[in-house]
Amino acid sequence: MTAQLNHTLVAAHDKKESATFLAEILGLSAPEPFGPFLCVTAGNGVSLDFMDVDDPAIHAQHYAFLVSEEEFDEIFERINGRGLRYWADPHQQRPSEINHHDGGRGVYWSDPGGHLLEIITRPYGSGG
Repeated sequence: MTAQLNHTLVAAHDKKESATFLAEILGLSAPEPFGPFLCVTAGNGVSLDFMDVDDPAIHAQHYAFLVSEEEFDEIFERINGRGLRYWADPHQQRPSEINHHDGGRGVYWSDPGGHLLEIITRPYGSGG
């Protein structure tokens, strides 16, 4: 049997703001409510289930999305269109740059709750 990731919980100060932000930036369907969560489903069926938390110090997580070259262009245009800061690296030492790991492209930016989001066009370690 092969285990597959089905969903993960994402802590947010405002689940509607954070879930809507992710769906809009990535060009995904609008978030769907499920119990206390707002769920954003990625193209492979995995959902990110946003939940409101009262803790002012949310532990920032990293969420990476594999996209096509065309999708990268569309998403990167939305990042720029919103005037969001972005980086070529997860340590945010290379601002306003993208990376070209494994012969593809990648970029990082933050969501409203402080989570670090990433899009890549080639899986890490795939060569190129």
